[in-house]
Amino acid sequence: MRTPLITRQGYEKLRQELDRLWRVERPEVTKMVTWAASLGDRSENADYQYNKKKLREIDRRVRYLQKQLDALKIVDYHPDQEGKVFFGAWVEIENDDGKTLRFRIAGYDEIFDRTDYISVDSPMARALLKKEVGDDAVVKTEAGSFIWYVNSIEYEK
Repeated sequence: MRTPLITRQGYEKLRQELDRLWRVERPEVTKMVTWAASLGDRSENADYQYNKKKLREIDRRVRYLQKQLDALKIVDYHPDQEGKVFFGAWVEIENDDGKTLRFRIAGYDEIFDRTDYISVDSPMARALLKKEVGDDAVVKTEAGSFIWYVNSIEYEK
């Protein structure tokens, strides 16, 4: 089960995507479907079939975004978070081999197309929550347990 949290930036990005799909892309594709349908036989009309499929995909994404935006809880930075890892934190960690990673702990809907975000529901994020700089976090996965050390914690304010 996914935690229904999102950063304010992530929420705005989803809201903008919904607005673009509804006000720009859907009307354009609807015009194409109407035009292609006016050409006659729809069973062999590639333009009609392609644009009808695209319209269904847009409608599916619009429904998903509407549902998600209603269900998500925006989590803003609060000064009490300072010094500890919480939702929305940028965290730099390091393992015993000297490998460092830097990422932001964010909501499920924010992690796609981002290599520097991880889900708050991931084993790594769960292990890091409430840790402070200098603490070690034991990350338990199917591949085993791994120790990471917290080097820095930052928040976008």
